[in-house]
Amino acid sequence: MEAAEKGSYKRILIWLGILVGIFVIAVIIYSLFFVKELTETAKVMHEPIERIVSEKREEPIVFQEKEPFSVLVLGVDEREGDKGRSDTMIVLAVNPTLQSTKMMSIPRDTYVDIIDLGIKDKLNHAYAFGGIEMSLATVEHFLDIPIDYVVQVNMESFKDIIDAVGGVAVHNSLDFTVDNFSFPEGEIKLKGEEALAFVRMRYDDPRGDFGRQDRQKQVVHAILREGASITSLLNYKGIFEAIGKNVRTNMTFDEMVEVQKNYRDAAKSVEQIRFEKGEGTRMNGIWYYITDPAELEEVKTELRKHLGLE
Repeated sequence: MEAAEKGSYKRILIWLGILVGIFVIAVIIYSLFFVKELTETAKVMHEPIERIVSEKREEPIVFQEKEPFSVLVLGVDEREGDKGRSDTMIVLAVNPTLQSTKMMSIPRDTYVDIIDLGIKDKLNHAYAFGGIEMSLATVEHFLDIPIDYVVQVNMESFKDIIDAVGGVAVHNSLDFTVDNFSFPEGEIKLKGEEALAFVRMRYDDPRGDFGRQDRQKQVVHAILREGASITSLLNYKGIFEAIGKNVRTNMTFDEMVEVQKNYRDAAKSVEQIRFEKGEGTRMNGIWYYITDPAELEEVKTELRKHLGLE
C-alpha cells in the first residue's frame, strides 16, 4: 500500500514538473515574441532629425549616468492637403535623482519668435512652417532649455491607440456636447472617436485652451494606465501596431531601454506647470496668448533647475 502511494506521489510530482516546465517554456517564448514585436515597433517609430545634440547642451545626454533630460510631445493634427499644426505641446523635464518629472503644457496660440524665420506668430504654426526641427528650435528659444527628444503623435489616428487599450476612463468636470457626442460630468469611459472629440473641444469650455490641455493630459495618463494592465498586455500586438502607425520619435530603441531601466523612479512624482497670468489679445483680427514676462522667467528657471542647468 505504501509503495503504491509513493508511486502515485512520484507520478504526480513528475507531471507537476512537466507542467511547470511547459509553463516556463511558454513564458519564455511569449517574452521573446513580445521583445521582437517591441523592437520592430521601436524601429518603425524611430525617425532621426538633422541635429544630434541641442545647441543648448555641450555634450549629449548619458542615460547610464542618470542625467536629467527633456522631451517635447507634439500632438499633430494633419489635414488633407495640409502639413498640419502641433495643437498639443507638452514639455517633460525628467530628473531621476530627484525622482520627479515636471510637465509643462504650452498653449497652442502662444505668441513667440518663430526661429529661423525671423517672425512672431502662434507657437503651433512653427510645425506648419518647418516641421519638428522648427518646433524644437522655437520651444527651446521660448523656454531657454535644451529639448533632447521629441515624440510626435498623429492626433487624427490617436483613436487607434485608445481603442487598442480597450478605451480609457477619465473624470469630466464639464458637461458638454461636441461632434454628436455627449460628455456628462463625472467618471466616463471613452472609446477612440469619443476621446478624440473630448480632447479637441475648447470653444464651449470657459477655460478655453487651458481646459483642453487638462483633458489631453487626463487622456494621456489614462492611456498609460490602461496600457500597463494585464488585459492590454494580452493585446500587445494591437497596441504596438497602433503605436507604430501613429507615433514618431528620435529616441532609439536602446535609449528607450536605458530610460526604462534608469529613470522609472522619475515617474513617481509628476508636477504640472501652467501659465496662469498671461492674457489673450487680438492683433490684426487674430487671437494670441501673451505670456506674463515675470511668470515666463519663473517657468524658465524652474525647468532649468530641474534639468540641472542652474
